[in-house]
Amino acid sequence: MLTRRDAAIALDIPLEMAARHGIPARLSEAELRALIAEPPAWLAQSKANRTGKRPVWLHLTCTVCGFTEAVRPKKWWPDFDFLYCASHPARELPPTAPGCVRCEYEEVGTRLTGVVDEPGAPSA
Repeated sequence: MLTRRDAAIALDIPLEMAARHGIPARLSEAELRALIAEPPAWLAQSKANRTGKRPVWLHLTCTVCGFTEAVRPKKWWPDFDFLYCASHPARELPPTAPGCVRCEYEEVGTRLTGVVDEPGAPSA
């Protein structure tokens, strides 16, 4: 059995939309396959409206151990160079490129920290 959240991720719709349109709290894989194969009008319209826009769900993966989490992206997130989960210190990431400054963004998902290596200020 899949949860409503699992179904929302598979259908690439917000969890709120899944609840609003009657996706049950638990459904079988066969029921999910049927929704994908023959989407109701509201689902087909939702997909048609999102062409070229940012995704509803992102799959984030820890660079160190491969822990993966599906999350709703936030508008303020940059394109992360690396992600690491709470199980690892930042020193386990690949080294910062020469001339770059490492910026960290905490609370990306439930257990991840996002990392961006930005060009540093030129030295005087």
